[in-house]
Amino acid sequence: MKQFNKANLGWLILIALAGISLYVGVTTGLVSIFQQITLITILINIMLAVGLNLVIGFSGQFSLGHAGFMAIGAYSGAIIGNRVEGLFGFFLGILIGAILAMLVALLVGIPTLRLKGDYLAIATLGVSEIIRIAIINMPDLTNGARGISGISFPFDSNDSFIMVTFAFLLVTTIVTVNYIKSSPGRATISIREDEIAAESMGINTTRYKVIAFMIGAATASVAGSLYATFFSVINPADFTFQKSIDILIIVVFGGIGSITGTFVAAVVLGILNTVLQSAGQLRMIFYGLALIGIMVFRPGGLLGTKEFTMSALMNRKKEAGK
Repeated sequence: MKQFNKANLGWLILIALAGISLYVGVTTGLVSIFQQITLITILINIMLAVGLNLVIGFSGQFSLGHAGFMAIGAYSGAIIGNRVEGLFGFFLGILIGAILAMLVALLVGIPTLRLKGDYLAIATLGVSEIIRIAIINMPDLTNGARGISGISFPFDSNDSFIMVTFAFLLVTTIVTVNYIKSSPGRATISIREDEIAAESMGINTTRYKVIAFMIGAATASVAGSLYATFFSVINPADFTFQKSIDILIIVVFGGIGSITGTFVAAVVLGILNTVLQSAGQLRMIFYGLALIGIMVFRPGGLLGTKEFTMSALMNRKKEAGK
């Protein structure tokens, strides 16, 4: 199978242009410190929402436990980063956090992913709360409800950290998209379409649902580690039910089952939230009205299940040239 084709070359060029533009923007001062905070928040939110979209949009499992896996990554990154100096500690914290999140997802996914609908949502919410309460009740390791402050930041500047975050976003997105396009990914999508029919065709539905759940947990953990490293302060209150809802809003806003929609929604909502900060508490009203408007006029989200593909863009150019 020919992997390096015009479409893949187009993606490489697009990613390179995005990376160069980002690098130039942050190193030349075109992006202010305040804008850098917004940018990093958007990148982290995209990472979280892409993983959740894999669980909800492609495997058809309604999960409200994403904040718990983010907390695992955040605390792993913070604890290990403070004990092991330099970039080695940073990357080690991310790796251990992702492994722990996947193990927890495996242990809780096998029994809970046999549930469906509201029952699954409540079960995953319970798992998230268990993780948060466990963090609170391990004061010797996690500092309990007070959280952890002064988390090590092993970078010379925000510029370097932004580029590293961009690289992690690329990696997690590529892993997620490749999984969706793989044979296990197709099996996962068939479960979303009709679980009974998929099972009757010999597909081990629990296995593929757990795999998708584990990948989503790993991406959330990576995002959590990056969040802890940048903001330098975390506490259990950062990873409540509301955090899972915030991520879910991005997925629904962009379109359940659309990775492109997740990117667009995270950017739009991130910018909207920043622009409305001067409005104080009123910003939540405008924010809510924007969400209601989308649900009324675009109930499937901004893009529904549509995806931006390089091959489709090239085909349009060919048709226009005829």
